[in-house]
Amino acid sequence: VQLQASGGGLVQAGGSLRLSCVASGSIFRLHRMGWYRQAPGKQRELVATITRSGNTNYADSVKGRSTISRDNAKNTVYLQMNSLKPADTAVYYCNVDWVVTTTNIEYDLWGQGTLVTVSS
Repeated sequence: VQLQASGGGLVQAGGSLRLSCVASGSIFRLHRMGWYRQAPGKQRELVATITRSGNTNYADSVKGRSTISRDNAKNTVYLQMNSLKPADTAVYYCNVDWVVTTTNIEYDLWGQGTLVTVSS
């Protein structure tokens, strides 16, 4: 199973971006999906997660400004980010905690990351 993230880019402060992450492969069921980010010189941190049934969790730093959603039929997770700040500048990574495939179970999968740069 592979994860492909997209949607990053350069945006001015106050702007919006929508990130997408598509999972591909012999997928039977994706479980909790999420977005994490890593700013230069900092550790990777949680942005938001969503369970298969739609329960969400957000970091305090993005709560109220971001919305995570998923389309189970498309094996895709989204992150809509509004009112972006320079502090949101980071590489954003998508994650799936575990995946049931047609042959086995895979754990803790990560996408390649997509860069979000917010200018002041």
